[in-house]
Amino acid sequence: METFEMKNVSIVLLRFMDMETVEKTEPKCRIMRAAFGMFCQCGIKSVSMDDIAQYLSMSKKTLYKWFKNKDQVVYESTSDYLSRVQQDSMCCISKADNAIDELFQVLTLTKEVFSNMHPSIFHDLQKYHGDAWQLWMEHKNNFMLEKVRENIRRGMAEGLYRKDLDVEVMARMRLALIELIFRKDIYPPHQFEISRTQLAVLEHYMLGMATLKGHKLINEYKQITEEE
Repeated sequence: METFEMKNVSIVLLRFMDMETVEKTEPKCRIMRAAFGMFCQCGIKSVSMDDIAQYLSMSKKTLYKWFKNKDQVVYESTSDYLSRVQQDSMCCISKADNAIDELFQVLTLTKEVFSNMHPSIFHDLQKYHGDAWQLWMEHKNNFMLEKVRENIRRGMAEGLYRKDLDVEVMARMRLALIELIFRKDIYPPHQFEISRTQLAVLEHYMLGMATLKGHKLINEYKQITEEE
């Protein structure tokens, strides 16, 4: 395997993972967040313990003081990352003026999350790091599913979504649509930019649920998003 070339790497730590923040954290947290940024940049399989140690300018002995192997790094960095994603999601939801505003705010967050992820990261997790993959599945099937349900109920109560919606069916369809975006056979990455695809799929989902009042509001938010 080729050595990880530091000069070509800009660590992907999203807006809450800049290097200044990482450098101020405890050693274990610093390792986790730096490693996860490398996984996002190059895929999990392509990054070795040597690469992580080299990037952080530390010895492998120091690295192994905190983590017994790469699998533990992957698991704990994934857990840390999902915890912060959930916190950011809750912040977006709490600030939203209504159910549709909530969806557009969460879309902005998911753009930051997924646009920086290497296409192979989910494949690598599922194939090589089963425990960490289980964390992703729990995040999707518990946290994400419940937040989607709550959004649908909120929109119905606000008169923005139709009253006759089957909440459970629609919530599970929403998760399926999110996963669909990452199907390379349907949306090849070299043809479909992920943020464009996300917005198109979200718009289709919202318009299918919306009342006339909701349609008007969606168009207003869409115009604002396009102007930005």
